[in-house]
Amino acid sequence: MIFSHWIAHRGAGKLAPENTLAAFKLGAHHGYRQFECDVKLSADEQVFLLHDETLNRTTNGNGIAGDLNWSTLSELDAGSWHSPQYQGERLPLLQDIAQFCLSQRFFLNLEIKPSTGLERRTGECVAELAQALWKNQTALPLMTSFKYEALAGAKSIAPQLPRGLILNQWQDDAFELSRELACTTLVCHHRLWTRERVEQAHRLQLNCFSYTVNHARDAERLQALHVDALITDEVQKFAP
Repeated sequence: MIFSHWIAHRGAGKLAPENTLAAFKLGAHHGYRQFECDVKLSADEQVFLLHDETLNRTTNGNGIAGDLNWSTLSELDAGSWHSPQYQGERLPLLQDIAQFCLSQRFFLNLEIKPSTGLERRTGECVAELAQALWKNQTALPLMTSFKYEALAGAKSIAPQLPRGLILNQWQDDAFELSRELACTTLVCHHRLWTRERVEQAHRLQLNCFSYTVNHARDAERLQALHVDALITDEVQKFAP
């Protein structure tokens, strides 16, 4: 199946350790030119890639990631949990991923994943760094989040960078919240999109993104609805 706007989830989904440079490289090897990843803050406010609140699932560390300084986080093994071939893979900084994407003109969707209580501050820091990294670039990163305050913080620092609200359950105020945040995109779990919602989003000049689309039947339904981009783990299955 061919869809014109496939986005590789967390680099290369599940084929490599998520949110690592190795995953991005593997996604690119499969032909992907658009990527999604999760970013959060270390205790000393370095922006790095990690999905979970804690380190336990995807590194050899333990506890809340945001409680540690980058000097400690940078030494963790973020690959062995996945498979032996990725032993020693490190957590990347946003700068590392930005350099990789910018050098090859790849599109990047930055999902802001704040530690509890740091929603606005994380949005501010991510936006400030992204603004600097993509200075004078025409293809800017899309900053998305489930957290309203994270996007509000990003908007306050870098209003020119595009934003997108993420929904796991439909909210009747979704379009109003998107307007308040001056979003360019609405990102929904794939089951939430209906023809009426897609048409309304497009009338409001919002792009419609869908996650996480791993089955052909779901992709076909969304393509028929004219959803603008699909985020997938199955980079080996779908031609970007």
